[in-house]
Amino acid sequence: MQLKSIPTAIALSLISIGISHIAYTQTPTAQQAQLNQEVAVLRPQGSRGLEKFLNNHASQLKNPSPEIRQALDKLCQQRDCYASKLYWYTDIEQAKAAAKASNKPILSLRLLGNLDQDLSCANSRFFRVALYPNAEISQFLRDRYILHWESVRPVPKVTVDFGDGRKLERTLTGNSIHYILDSSGVPVDAIPGLYGPQAFLRQLVAGEQAVKEYSKSQGVARAGFLRDYHSQQLASIQRQWLADLANLGIKNPPRLVEFSPNGNEAPNASVAGTLAVTKMRVESPILRNINAASINQQALQEITDAATWEKIAQHYTADVKLDNNSVALIRNKRFQDSKTDNLQRVISNFQAAMALDTVRNEYTLHSQIHQWFMQENVTNNVKALNDKVYSELFLTPNADPWLGLMSSESYSAIDNDGIRK
Repeated sequence: MQLKSIPTAIALSLISIGISHIAYTQTPTAQQAQLNQEVAVLRPQGSRGLEKFLNNHASQLKNPSPEIRQALDKLCQQRDCYASKLYWYTDIEQAKAAAKASNKPILSLRLLGNLDQDLSCANSRFFRVALYPNAEISQFLRDRYILHWESVRPVPKVTVDFGDGRKLERTLTGNSIHYILDSSGVPVDAIPGLYGPQAFLRQLVAGEQAVKEYSKSQGVARAGFLRDYHSQQLASIQRQWLADLANLGIKNPPRLVEFSPNGNEAPNASVAGTLAVTKMRVESPILRNINAASINQQALQEITDAATWEKIAQHYTADVKLDNNSVALIRNKRFQDSKTDNLQRVISNFQAAMALDTVRNEYTLHSQIHQWFMQENVTNNVKALNDKVYSELFLTPNADPWLGLMSSESYSAIDNDGIRK
């Protein structure tokens, strides 16, 4: 969209430098209306529009007001964009056009809920805190990738009313995945779930290089490249897995588990939740009380030995260290009353959970994805691949409208089992 499609007087008033000095003597309502108009002009301009906004409001962004933050979220289509300064497409065709024009790969996020809303699925919220605001990651993404997100389905939410005026609102279940696509939207790799910042950055660097090599080949050679690339990646993961276990003195290593539902039995939300350690720590207390069905202990044992994972994760603490930008965002979001005495404890616990997620996602989920890419036919379409990921890796298939939160075999003693429409 060109600026000429908007009345010249409006466009000039919105982009003029005076907007950051004069407009904000207005009431909050008038101020927000002015910002909304500015966003309407700048959003179609892509990342250049975001840069204009950041330049126009450089002084306000040192201590952004709620109105500035809300406007940035609309412009970027990402919650807490003031911290990450990343522009996201929500239309894959627009993302592909931008990728072709810039000769960049696409990082396409699939999630439950919406990235620009506070209550998107837990992992996407952790991305917004630990990954996107990270100074190195943010700069690399701006320079090397076109960003896109798409909601797979709404995220389940629960509100606990304590009866004394206090309410606790949380999301339940759901996982997220970043796909690395070439400029035409063909998947080249995927990053499943939450990784620590440095581990995530390594995946981004490797993915960009893989897209470059993939784009050099043509026809059947491209399929051959992907087969070889993922075979090499899988072999590298397996070597590192064995090395990690050898360092722990484990002589009979457990196999790298391929997660898949048993038979026709729908996966339980509690089991699906164990695939993402960080979000499980947030959601499991509520899941335990909502789902009366007992957890399938055999399925949990098949997933992995928790003690082994924790020992492996301890070797990768450097990968999950949060930078100052992320720490500042956590402080702003969690400690709004200035009671920061346990901030370091919160961060330490969060980093420990990320370390577990990082090694488990790489050794199990990513290993399975590499195997799928070696089979070719299941990975050449991102929608089909994503359906497979959510069904067989994340255990939240579209075929289950209740995402494992509703059991047909348990009794709740609530009319219609509590189902409300």
